[in-house]
Amino acid sequence: MATTQEAEEVAALRRLVDYHNWRYYTLDDPEISDSVFDSLIKRLQELEEAHPGLRSSESPTQRVGGLAADTFEKVRHRIPMRSLGNVFSPEELEAWVARTKRGVGAAVLSSAGGDVTDEEAEVLDSPTGPLGFTLVCEPKFDGLAISIRYEGGLLTEASTRGDGLVGENVTANVMTIKGVPKVLNRIGDMPEVIEVRGEVYMKISDFEELNRRQAELAAEVVASANEVEAISGQRPVRLFANPRNSAAGSLRQKDPKATASRPLSFWAYEIGDKIGGREVKRHSETLQLLRDLGLPVNDLVETAETGAEAISYCARREEQRHAMDYEIDGAVLKVDELELREKLGFTAKAPRWAIAYKFAPDEQATKLLDIKVSIGRTGKATPFAQMEPVKVGGSTVAVATLHNQDQVALKDVRPGDTVIVRKAGDVIPEVVRPVLELRPDDLPSWQFPTKCPSCGAPLVRLPGESDTFCTNAECPEQRIQRIAHFASRGAMDIEGLGEKRVEQLVESGLLRDPADIYDLNASKLMELEGFKQLSAQNLIAGCEESKRRPLNRLLVGLGIRHVGATVAELIADHFGTIDAIEAAEVPQIEMIEGVGTVIAESLHSFFMLEDNRRLIARLREAGVTAASIEPIGKLATSVSGELGTGSADKAGEAAPPRILEGAVIVVTGTLAKFTREEAEAAIKARGGKCPSSVSGKTDLVVVGESPGVSKVNKADSLGVPMADEETFERVLSMGLGAIG
Repeated sequence: MATTQEAEEVAALRRLVDYHNWRYYTLDDPEISDSVFDSLIKRLQELEEAHPGLRSSESPTQRVGGLAADTFEKVRHRIPMRSLGNVFSPEELEAWVARTKRGVGAAVLSSAGGDVTDEEAEVLDSPTGPLGFTLVCEPKFDGLAISIRYEGGLLTEASTRGDGLVGENVTANVMTIKGVPKVLNRIGDMPEVIEVRGEVYMKISDFEELNRRQAELAAEVVASANEVEAISGQRPVRLFANPRNSAAGSLRQKDPKATASRPLSFWAYEIGDKIGGREVKRHSETLQLLRDLGLPVNDLVETAETGAEAISYCARREEQRHAMDYEIDGAVLKVDELELREKLGFTAKAPRWAIAYKFAPDEQATKLLDIKVSIGRTGKATPFAQMEPVKVGGSTVAVATLHNQDQVALKDVRPGDTVIVRKAGDVIPEVVRPVLELRPDDLPSWQFPTKCPSCGAPLVRLPGESDTFCTNAECPEQRIQRIAHFASRGAMDIEGLGEKRVEQLVESGLLRDPADIYDLNASKLMELEGFKQLSAQNLIAGCEESKRRPLNRLLVGLGIRHVGATVAELIADHFGTIDAIEAAEVPQIEMIEGVGTVIAESLHSFFMLEDNRRLIARLREAGVTAASIEPIGKLATSVSGELGTGSADKAGEAAPPRILEGAVIVVTGTLAKFTREEAEAAIKARGGKCPSSVSGKTDLVVVGESPGVSKVNKADSLGVPMADEETFERVLSMGLGAIG
């Protein structure tokens, strides 16, 4: 049985992983390296496996990582875009090969009605011997997963992976990528519909050329300040971090013309939905079909008949990873036979018939020049290393995180050391260790400062905490970070109000807290360096537009401890208005499914502070939206006309009768007449609850096309009634009595 400490660690790890998934997939702005993130996931998996009672279908180990951003229209994938499981060493790879061999062998023998003999078991357990099936080995591209749908050979829709179920509609942007055919080759037995899955990426040579042009543009801006507005709309000209983030950011441009100006490429590697056309029984045949249709398929794909061949492929790809004009961060192994894939099936998050072998992060040596401390929006003091620039993981870095005081002491890195820096194509590198053999004699150890480098206030480390904090709530750096967070893309998304611009406005006295954003005026801005009439007006327009952001985004922007994007949505959906949240007591907040005591107390404490109440009041007076876009009590979602329930979501329409008061209904799979959000809103509007998992408290499971297997199986095992879409419509009209 898990201890209280282990349960708390699991909860903390889940919050951390969800937060960093959001940073990586939704914002394209990761804060930690892949290797650090992988270690968080691995620790969480270990705890969940050791203590099954701590497992949850809502754990990030059971879900695809990202969430669709709000910039684009949402697209629901007809077939989920699942992520892959990861292994990080040859030993783990061998274990996966052996496990897959046993799974295939058991499935085949089970179909034949036989038992595994001792001799067969020995063969199956050998990770390097004959497989008895074929593995397709492919490079793992470091780009952005994309789904492209063709109907009648014409490109009709393109979307990002998002959370695996819902992605972003980026059709117009994908249409600008030269390597993506807009019309497929006409072949015999042409598919009526085919959904192509692959990776949008940026070639290393194109990335370097893009940065060369950026450097020239920066030089032009410096040379002619009068041309700043025409060239860049007063936005700072900066170099791009790496090919992966450049590709992701380019694809998510609001203006397709901006995407068209970026040199993006595409690899196709899988088929999702398919109607008609040539029959394929193997993944290798799938790749050939994609080639025949005119789609780009990588030429480093190989097949393996033994475990040794598959393991050798991964080793060769890792050795040659920098020989290509594109970045890869691993290799992918997939069972070739599609029938065997069906037999092996899926875990809650990933297919059992495929695995990603992640390469060891790149490591380079460089000189540590200094260790400095940055102050975040909560006052957290984070040490970071300033180094001689070095190329690691495909990009040049000069700054690396050192995490906290304990990490600096544990690694014993000192200014003047030669240090090993690790980075696997990520934005944030990390210092791994010093090279002690190269340490100068009598080099003093680094001491964590006792005063804030921004305001001079004491730095305090609370008992039992690993982090150190500035104690001055009026610290200028905290103020800058709080306002920058409020304006960031994941929160109020104010165009043109990045950290550097916020710093300028704070130093000029125009900003002291987020509410001051809505007091800015063009004339005051134009008195500052770098502002002209157009750029000032654009910033004011961005501030005005942000007032219409929904309540959950405002909650994120307020920076309440433990309230990230997912929790903010739960709270906003439940309460509907900022006034209701402000008045809520801890027990009322705890009633929300997915919100525990720690979050409830943190939220309540935030709204109890007088300074925060004043901030909310000023935001309300400024006209900032303080309600959900679709408050539950006012939403009337349509069902079919013959049921007489009216039309969809009309403003001012009377709320439907609360005939599902207290009912717990889970929706799984794709419905024809409802999006998932519409179905859940219809249930909530009638007084019901819509958790994401099935339990003994569930009253009904609505099952659409391609439902979650685990949800259906659990409903069946618990005896929970299941309904199709037609029955669901009757339930919305008549209540649970409609299921008979």
